[in-house]
Amino acid sequence: MEIIKIIALGLVATIFIMMLKQYRPEYAIYVSLLAGAGIVLLVMDKLAGIINILSSLSNKANINSGFLGILLKITGIAFLTEFATSICKDSGEIAIANKIELGGKVIIIGMSIPIITALLELIIKILP
Repeated sequence: MEIIKIIALGLVATIFIMMLKQYRPEYAIYVSLLAGAGIVLLVMDKLAGIINILSSLSNKANINSGFLGILLKITGIAFLTEFATSICKDSGEIAIANKIELGGKVIIIGMSIPIITALLELIIKILP
């Protein structure tokens, strides 16, 4: 099971970070980054499968593939923003973490404009 590997990696990294913080706290952030990257690599196969399923479903339902691409990009931005924010908060840089969150939100809103526009156009067509 993949979740066992993810949990094991996370727990081992956490224990290692706790030990490192006592003697060499400057290296703890590097271990955190490596553990995060390792976990992302472990879930990449599952993520590729999910993308393939969503793509085939959108083709069957005749949904604009551009919209699916936008939604996948937005999801990726949300994941990356959360990852970066967590790293910053773990490092004690809460102000930077908040700015990253703000940047991610603004980019997500900007990217969602075509979907919102299409939805509003559809609503206008339906209303008399």
